[in-house]
Amino acid sequence: VANASFTLKLLDESDQYNVRALRQEMDVLESRLNECEREKEQEETSMKPDPPLHSDSCTRGGLQKVSKPLVVELNWRGFSYKAGTWGRDSAPNPTSSLYWVAPLRADGRYFDYYRLYKSYDDLILLKNYEERKMGYGDGSGNTVYQNFMYFNYYGTGDMAKVDLSTNTLVLRRPLPGATYNDRFSYAGVPWKSFDFSGDEEALWVLYATEESKGNLVVSRLNASSLEVEKTWHTSQYKPALSGAFMACGVLYALRSLSTRQEEIFYAFDTATGLECHLSILLDKMLEKLQGINYSPSEHKLYVYNDGFLISYDLSFLTEKCTLPRPSAKSKRPSETGAPPKSVKLNKPSRP
Repeated sequence: VANASFTLKLLDESDQYNVRALRQEMDVLESRLNECEREKEQEETSMKPDPPLHSDSCTRGGLQKVSKPLVVELNWRGFSYKAGTWGRDSAPNPTSSLYWVAPLRADGRYFDYYRLYKSYDDLILLKNYEERKMGYGDGSGNTVYQNFMYFNYYGTGDMAKVDLSTNTLVLRRPLPGATYNDRFSYAGVPWKSFDFSGDEEALWVLYATEESKGNLVVSRLNASSLEVEKTWHTSQYKPALSGAFMACGVLYALRSLSTRQEEIFYAFDTATGLECHLSILLDKMLEKLQGINYSPSEHKLYVYNDGFLISYDLSFLTEKCTLPRPSAKSKRPSETGAPPKSVKLNKPSRP
């Protein structure tokens, strides 16, 4: 009788495991089905579909529209971890499809753990991952570029670079003039003083300075040394924005319209130094977009939305275009070859 009971218990546990595995497989299939249906809808509604584009191609024009959101899953640490970021390597190895997820602590600031997945299926099924402890990241402005993670070093005005192959801090360098410790962060997204972004052209960092009076500053970085190669000053007050990203050397800024909708309303072209105003709507599942990362190889946005991993497909104009010149009343944003002077702020204690 005891052996029979034990056997029945094992069978019951095995059935429960099989049910969980089956549900995970169904989630993957449902996610793929939703993506196929969305692509079909885009093809049917688009009057002039985009031609196939190669990775790292910037022969197209500006951003035209954003798809409906695809809800991938809740982040691996759970619903309490509302702040964070995720995405795919912005400049991946041709044989790699590295995905990364980096929830912040429940305080919405401290970045201590992240996971790496070798494929999208592994990400969905939460398997075959590498979980790493880092312990000195600040905010949700990090990104991955050429298998290195870039972020704001905790409590400082320093940029940091970690080799994902070894989880080793290989470089730490001040970002001259940049404010930090939640000074001039995005609206509703605290502790995002540095916002790193990778696109077809370069590695970038978005931030603000006292000299810019809180307006958003864009700097192109040398990915190897983290030296600032060139800097542009925009006309947009960073705390009035809900987020921003770079694509083909163009800055796109967002603002919140409601708890369920954002607007990409502003673009600044670093190639020409010209800006223009847009109105491209972006639906969202929940209120805050804590992390926004662009994937050049797929022309997607990876968004961390109050704990959930969301993705969007981007459609660009099929022909190269130039952003319209600003009106006579508006001030042309400035550009410099060197960043502004450094500003020293008090450093908080490490958590």
